[in-house]
Amino acid sequence: MDEIMKELLVIGGASLDRLYLTGQTVMAAGGAGLYTAAAAHRMGTTVTMYAPRPEPMPVLLRPLDERIEWIGPEISPEELPHFDIAHTADGQTVLVGANFGKELVLDPTKLPQDLSRFHIIHLTPVGSAKHQSKFLQACRERGARRISAGTYPCKIEEETFFTRKVFEAADLFFMNEHEAERLVGSMDEARTPPGKLLFITMGERGAMVIQGDYRTHVPAMEVEAIDPTGAGDTFCGASLAGIAQGMHPVMAARRASSLAAHMIAAVGPTALWQSVPRGVDDQRVVLDKEQIPRVAGLIGSLPEIKPFNFTGTGFPEAGYSSALDFFFAATLQQFGFWDVERGRYVAPMIASIDGVQLKGSDYLWRAYLRKMETAQCDFYFPSHQADISHEEILNLFRADDGSDPMPALDLHLAQAQAYGMDMEALGLSPEEIIERANASDRPLQTFLELLNHIGGYKEDPLRKKAILLAIILAQRPERFLRLNEDDPVPPIIDYHLMRSCLRIGLLNVKDRELGEKLKSRIMLQPDEEWAVRYKAYEAIQQVVGLSGRSMGAVDWFFFNARRRCPEMTEPECERCPVDPACAHLRDLFQPVLRTTFY
Repeated sequence: MDEIMKELLVIGGASLDRLYLTGQTVMAAGGAGLYTAAAAHRMGTTVTMYAPRPEPMPVLLRPLDERIEWIGPEISPEELPHFDIAHTADGQTVLVGANFGKELVLDPTKLPQDLSRFHIIHLTPVGSAKHQSKFLQACRERGARRISAGTYPCKIEEETFFTRKVFEAADLFFMNEHEAERLVGSMDEARTPPGKLLFITMGERGAMVIQGDYRTHVPAMEVEAIDPTGAGDTFCGASLAGIAQGMHPVMAARRASSLAAHMIAAVGPTALWQSVPRGVDDQRVVLDKEQIPRVAGLIGSLPEIKPFNFTGTGFPEAGYSSALDFFFAATLQQFGFWDVERGRYVAPMIASIDGVQLKGSDYLWRAYLRKMETAQCDFYFPSHQADISHEEILNLFRADDGSDPMPALDLHLAQAQAYGMDMEALGLSPEEIIERANASDRPLQTFLELLNHIGGYKEDPLRKKAILLAIILAQRPERFLRLNEDDPVPPIIDYHLMRSCLRIGLLNVKDRELGEKLKSRIMLQPDEEWAVRYKAYEAIQQVVGLSGRSMGAVDWFFFNARRRCPEMTEPECERCPVDPACAHLRDLFQPVLRTTFY
């Protein structure tokens, strides 16, 4: 990506702090701006920090000065903020003393006139919530793309009005659970308007990512904390870096949680000057480093592996006027086509529609296409989806015999309504999303960022349906979505693809209990499903890179493997092009978990 699309501006700076840790007192670099900027830089983002700049530069602050662009009024080192912070044996953090120095000399009118070059601008409290509010207004006037902000507990108590004003005006907001309780009442009441993001840290219990009414818990890494100073700001900076780089907010938060854990295992920000840490790798499922290149090489040699153009039976004709609305409304419904009894997978969804017996995904495409054939094209519009009734969606999916074949009809109804309501609230249409994406330097990143806020697409950290929609719109004859040649398209991980990854041997299930559950088709816990799904994501990413084939081509190959390696009957290995490289682990089955992700 271009550096301009990665850049982060942090408003608020550094301090020199005295830390009272268990058994020792140390001087360390600190400050919300410093931790935020250092974490963002550590995650690969170019950072500018607007803050009082000491001259000469104190030794403790030189590592930051070497890594970022530091702009702002010049001050003496003695005029820097100073904080005395005590960390008690029972895990409490107490602010013993505070001197805000010259932080309030920061002048919003002295900001660069054009702030549109920054992907995100983050506002620390900069001395007072009122001052922070003035900065937010100045940033808007100077063309800021997106504004993030954070707060302190004392600001909420002393400056409730201005803190709430910043909270409501920012596009992204970071706070801890105690601040959330004071600002919004309780964790359960925390919401955001459509289009905005809220991150709430909860210490050793992880963090919550809130997208409108939808919330995702991000677990924390277990670590022996030496100095938790700046953990929240480190999480903030790393999350912002991920979002600026195009990551889903939840994936950005997962990576940020890992960095924050790494940071608090050392004193001050010293860990942020070191190499990027790897998160704790879930060893229940691992990549087969020999099988992946073997399969990738075979796939790369097969001429029949090509992208699909999403035309033909079940799809709108090329050039049809409502095709864009059709795909936006129908693709988000591509999930959950299987039945469960007594906690165990029993069968895929198969039913007869218009005289043809179809399975899962094919059935859904046909059900949605019927509306187009009856000239009910307004059915696909967001306004209609927002108000769709239970009876209407029941009739939409009704089989020839009058039955409801959908295993999770209520989830399909909720997804349709969430899509329509978010699109309506944001004033967006499929055409507007495509126009914005195609007008940007990075169409795919812009497209996925917009879908981060749209129900039916925003919920999945791995973005299966969002990426599928992008592939459809890019590969259709109309070429709705423009993709740059150097834009990496992420994997599209559904249950058919996970089943292939397991049976072919791209993944090795090391955990015996998990392996038995997969073989027995027993419902999994979310963390067990994630252990398989994320490793499948990594495996397919590598297969694409090593094979030289596009993600669209590789995904279509694996999706069609469902016909040769199905759920309920023996695999027909003789029909499979990758049979020569296959590990033939036929007993393994995809993770069984009811989700709207796939």
